Amino acid sequence: MVQYIGTERIKELVAHVGIGRFIAELAREIEADFRRWDDFDKSPRHAVHSPVGVIELMPISDGNEYSFKYVNGHPKNTAQGLLTVTAFGVLAEVDTGYPRLIAELTFTTALRTAAMSALAAQWLARPDSRVMALVGNGAQSEFQAIAFHHILGVRELRLFDTDPHATDKLVRNLSALSLPGLEIVRCTSTAEAVRGADIVTTATAAKRKAAVLTPEMIEPGMHINAVGGDCPGKTELHRDILMRSDARVVVEFEPQSRIEGEVQQLEPTFPVIEFADVVKRKVSVRATGQEVTIFDSVGFAIEDFSSLRYLERLHREVGGTRTALDLVPSVRDPKDLFADLVSTLTGCSAQARGRSAARV
Repeated sequence: MVQYIGTERIKELVAHVGIGRFIAELAREIEADFRRWDDFDKSPRHAVHSPVGVIELMPISDGNEYSFKYVNGHPKNTAQGLLTVTAFGVLAEVDTGYPRLIAELTFTTALRTAAMSALAAQWLARPDSRVMALVGNGAQSEFQAIAFHHILGVRELRLFDTDPHATDKLVRNLSALSLPGLEIVRCTSTAEAVRGADIVTTATAAKRKAAVLTPEMIEPGMHINAVGGDCPGKTELHRDILMRSDARVVVEFEPQSRIEGEVQQLEPTFPVIEFADVVKRKVSVRATGQEVTIFDSVGFAIEDFSSLRYLERLHREVGGTRTALDLVPSVRDPKDLFADLVSTLTGCSAQARGRSAARV
């Protein structure tokens, strides 16, 4: 039997742990896997694009376990009352190839994206960063706000979205939570939101080459967490920000980021730093505190691998609803798959003959 974690079970697990702690523990799990970066068989995700969105598969393995995520991105969906992003994932054993866990990853992708953002900022932002601008107040925004408040101690959150209803939603949801010491400030423009901010998170959804942030908005020492630019033809930063002489651009997996990240705007030889090298202390990105650090986040399969293993552990440790799926046949003779199927068919035929005889 294959363990199954659906959307209701995710709610149970998050409620049991607490959302802030859940994100923090997930960040530690992701960090531990980045430290063993060289153990993983890595590849860019496989994407199938259409005029209205994208469907992707994200595989990865450390030689012992294998995982993949199915995920879509369809910005138009909200007009039909549907989510822009949905996802599920599988965790399997390499030795046998048997799947061990199937889990929803729609909620979990939002949680792990926020965990990755805050983890990167722990390594890249100035330690005294307490003011964050959050530009783009859609489905990812609450998760980002909670992660940065819980993990980095952000005390002032400046909000802006071109759709004021999105900001209304974010303020309402954050106000319903217990986030002590967090001041929420509504702004009338991106420029107002980022002015004086230590950290700027961009999480916009439109699939286009945009310049949500422009060069004149960027201040020395600022950390930029660019979340929304995550597929070919979709960006949020003006290219001149990336090319600043004091900028340090950090990516998750360079071959994938060259295709999908902010750095798709630049020449293939433009230097970037992989986050694993930061975590393993091979590279230092801040010498004086005046550098501009940019986390060009597109989401990488190692984060889903970490998430699935974390979910599996919680699922085992926490009481409540547990479900298993008979996804893989349990056969008497592994060399005779047909016999196991035919035994059922034979039984059904015998029952049918019995009913016919009774009618006669």
